[in-house]
Amino acid sequence: MKKYDYVLVGCGLYSGVFAYLAKQKGKKCLVVEKRNHMGGNIYCEEIEGIHVHTYGAHIFHTSNKKVWQFVNELAEFNRYTNSPVANFKGEMYNMPFNMNTFSKMWGISTPAQAKAKIEEQKASVSGEPQNLEEQAISLVGVDIYEKLVKGYTEKQWGRDCKELPAFIIKRLPVRFTYDNNYFNDLYQGIPIGGYNVIIEKLFEGCDIELGVDYLENKDHYDSLGDKVIYTGTIDAYYGYQFGKLEYRSLKFDTEVVDTDNYQGVAVVNYTDRETPYTRIIEHKHFEFGTQPKSVITREYSVDWSEGMEPYYPVNDAKNQELYQKYARLAEEECKVIFGGRLGEYKYYDMDKVIESAMKTAEAYL
Repeated sequence: MKKYDYVLVGCGLYSGVFAYLAKQKGKKCLVVEKRNHMGGNIYCEEIEGIHVHTYGAHIFHTSNKKVWQFVNELAEFNRYTNSPVANFKGEMYNMPFNMNTFSKMWGISTPAQAKAKIEEQKASVSGEPQNLEEQAISLVGVDIYEKLVKGYTEKQWGRDCKELPAFIIKRLPVRFTYDNNYFNDLYQGIPIGGYNVIIEKLFEGCDIELGVDYLENKDHYDSLGDKVIYTGTIDAYYGYQFGKLEYRSLKFDTEVVDTDNYQGVAVVNYTDRETPYTRIIEHKHFEFGTQPKSVITREYSVDWSEGMEPYYPVNDAKNQELYQKYARLAEEECKVIFGGRLGEYKYYDMDKVIESAMKTAEAYL
């Protein structure tokens, strides 16, 4: 008899949901995590009485009622609505692109005027958009592309918009109403007390080892459990035998500022190419904080190299082809289940991670 039913590699949301559901079925879980804290990228630390999102803004949103009910069993959620603002060289625009944006950009007031302006400007793109630049212009016109899309996107991906595939921006929200709510989902909010409240509940009753690299002690950890849930990078698991998958990484510069309100909103995107960071997050606004000081984080998008945190899979054709080779190996495993953003080389929102972990739990528990 093995000591554990499951050895979970990684201490993020996917592992947490699986562990929580496994424990309900009486299963024993060991969790091994490379970092020195639980929670993966939703981990928060408290600074000046403010829950700081250590790895960037995490705003929970979903239209899946089952997922919403699940997270609300773990924590109470506030009524936070994501309404970021874009700063282009000091000009402030509402996001997502909506009537407030169009009115400010063009001095117009009706949806018909906005549509006419976009129609006139998108005439420069003929046929099916071939890259991100053409796709963006065909959705929002030249002015908005130049001021609010181009610089931000090029900083985010580290390459020219003409070199990026069109599909990256197909989901760009465009609205002809005066509505600044970024998400279309039915449910949205931030857990009261921060995400650590959720993480602690998910992993309650598990044995946890922090600061441990599973791949360096793979045989030992494999010997402890009947099955392994692996949420690390899939190419690392297979020793990069087909080559390395590409990611974008992030760098965060966090500071305490001696003001009770630094920018008046949780997220400001800096959309010009010259500002080195992509956005500034003011964490207190996620929970309507009234603390005397504030904490801000400047977020920089950077090229990933081994040893750095991989955040965003680079979903181009070359990387997808490489991932498929690893996925075929993964399908042949009988003891290891690959899951989450890194295990499946897929950009997942939090609700989709939970959905995916629930499906895995249904299949195996």
